[in-house]
Amino acid sequence: MIQKFIQLVEIVKTLRSPNGCPWDREQDLYSIKNHFLEEAFELVDALDNEDVPNIREELGDVIFHVVFHAVMAEEEGKFDLSAVLDEINEKLIRRHPHVFGDMGEIDTEEVIVNWEKIKDEEKKQKRNKSILDDIPNSFPSIQRSIKIQERVRKVGFDWPDMNDCMEKVNEEIGEFKEAIETGNTYDIEHELGDVFFALINISRFLKINPDEALRKANKRFHTRFSYIEQQLLERGLSSEDASLEQMEELWKEAKKME
Repeated sequence: MIQKFIQLVEIVKTLRSPNGCPWDREQDLYSIKNHFLEEAFELVDALDNEDVPNIREELGDVIFHVVFHAVMAEEEGKFDLSAVLDEINEKLIRRHPHVFGDMGEIDTEEVIVNWEKIKDEEKKQKRNKSILDDIPNSFPSIQRSIKIQERVRKVGFDWPDMNDCMEKVNEEIGEFKEAIETGNTYDIEHELGDVFFALINISRFLKINPDEALRKANKRFHTRFSYIEQQLLERGLSSEDASLEQMEELWKEAKKME
């Protein structure tokens, strides 16, 4: 296995060499970040579908990008792959004192609490301003909202219970409706964002991952609308030709089939 990893590193270095691939040679440490995100999302999609062969392939693509970034960083004199591996090895050992230290056996819940405690201590040493400053702006919006809410909860800035949180959701929906009545696009966008943020907050109280819930909703919609298209095709129609009433009836059929 080690030899195969070394082979991957050598392949990447060859791609970056003067006689390598023009596209690979043109990249730098920052130019392929969106490609990396695409690969990460494709891996998540494969995991959602429990598509084992595709999971294997997408894991390979993610590993390639990790090596690619590390090789470019080494070329620029910033760090090398060895430093990346040293850092993650040290971090995993440091954050698992119950495995590599003398803490003793603890359960899963205690592992999570202890992990976050160690992580917070590490971040305190690096922190300059707000406790929110080190949450990446590049996170998907839902994920960043979750991180923000979890971070402020740790310092006591949180709703006492879910009922108060639900009242906040209703309050934000009311303000959103009022904004729609004004017709002011800026206010509508503002209040819609607040509604999303409040809904994400209540999902935290319910211990439901909002991103996962939305992914499943997207998948359900895809399945139902594909059923509509298939049924219309069998009737010699397309979705452009069908009426809203026809499509709504087929939607109900698809929903019942679930």
